[in-house]
Amino acid sequence: MASAAAGSIIDQGLTFRGAAPRSDIAVVKLKGAKQYLRDFYLIDDDAEAYQENDIMEAVKYLEGMAIVFQRPVVIVLGIGTNMGDHEGNSPLASYLDQIATRRSRAVVVCGGNEGDKEHHYTAMMPEQIELRVGENTKGFCMELWGNRIDIYSVVLRTPGGEMTSVIDFRNMTDNEYSFLFDRTKIYTGLSLVEKRSGNELIFFRFENPSPGIWSIIVTPSEQDGVRNVGRYHLWLPITEFIDGEARFLEPSPDVTLTEPANAKNVITVSAYNGHNGSWFSESGRGFTANSTIKPDLAAPGVQVSTALGSRSGASMAAALAAGCAAQFMEWAVVDGYAPYAESRTIKSDLIRGAVRESNIIYPDRRWGYGKLNISRTFEVLART
Repeated sequence: MASAAAGSIIDQGLTFRGAAPRSDIAVVKLKGAKQYLRDFYLIDDDAEAYQENDIMEAVKYLEGMAIVFQRPVVIVLGIGTNMGDHEGNSPLASYLDQIATRRSRAVVVCGGNEGDKEHHYTAMMPEQIELRVGENTKGFCMELWGNRIDIYSVVLRTPGGEMTSVIDFRNMTDNEYSFLFDRTKIYTGLSLVEKRSGNELIFFRFENPSPGIWSIIVTPSEQDGVRNVGRYHLWLPITEFIDGEARFLEPSPDVTLTEPANAKNVITVSAYNGHNGSWFSESGRGFTANSTIKPDLAAPGVQVSTALGSRSGASMAAALAAGCAAQFMEWAVVDGYAPYAESRTIKSDLIRGAVRESNIIYPDRRWGYGKLNISRTFEVLART
C-alpha cells in the first residue's frame, strides 16, 4: 500500500511511481491480536488479526505527527471487519471521525473485499435463513443487528434436523446449546440496547459446526397484537476470519462495506478495474445499514502497480486515494490555497471532480459519487 500511495519515481516514471511520490511515508507495525481473542472468535493462528484498541493507538501516533512535524498528514487504513452495526458507530470509526475533522488531517479507509463473499443477509419480515457450512469448518461467529423497536426470537436447526427451543432472550442471559446427534456447540448472547448504536444485537458463536445447511428462523416481537417488521441484518466474519466455509444461500451484496469504512467523515473508497473500467466484484458495496451514503468514491483496485509487483483489492484503491489526498494537501496546506483543509474538505472537492457515467444514478451503492480523478478535481478548482 505504501508504495502505491507514495512510492518514489523509478526510471523517470517509466518503470514505477506512486500516486504522490514526493510524500514522506510513516508506517506503524501492529502487533497481532491476543490469543484469547483469537480463540473466542475462532480465528486461525495464521490469519492477520488486530485489536481495535491497538489500531486506535497507531492512528493516534500518526495523527500526532501533524503537530510534531507541522505538516499535513494523510492516514490510510487497508483493514476492516464485518463485526459491528455497519453504521459507523464502532469505537474505531468514531475515533477516525474525530481525527478526520481536524485541520491538516485526512483519513482514507478501504471498503473491504466482501462484496461477493455471501456473508451478508437482510430481511424485513420473519424469515427462515439458510446458512451453508463447509466440511472441516472450525467455527465462526455471527452477528444479527436489528431495528431498535424490535425484540427478536430465534430458532436454530441443524443440517440433521434437530432444533433448539425458541430463544427469546427474555432472561437477558447468555446461553449455550448442544444437540443429541450433532457435535456442534452454539453460544448466544444479547444486547437489547447496544451501547453505541442503540440497536439490538444478537451474537452467535458456532463451535465445530456440522457441515450442511443450517436454518435460522428469526421472528420479530409482537406488541399490542401488531408484529413489528423492521429491517434486520446478519453478518458472517470476513473471509480471512473463517477457517473453512460459511455463507448464506440468499445473500445480499449490498451493505458489505467493512468497518470502519462506514464512518461518516472519513473518505471511503470502493474498487474498480482501472484497466477496463468495470466494477471489481469483490469490492464492498454500500450504503450503510442506516442508508448513509457510502462509499464516497471508487478508485482503481485491480492489478495496481506496487514496488513488489501488481496487487488487487480494496486496499489498493484506498492507497491510490490516499496519494490523491496527499497531492491535495500539498496544494491546499503547503502551497496555502486552503490552509484549513481536512477530510471533509478533500472529500467534497474530490467528489466534485469525480468522473460520472450517464447511465448511473449517483450516489450509487458501488461507485459512490463516481470515479476518483485528481486531475479533474484540480481542473474544477481552477474554474471556481
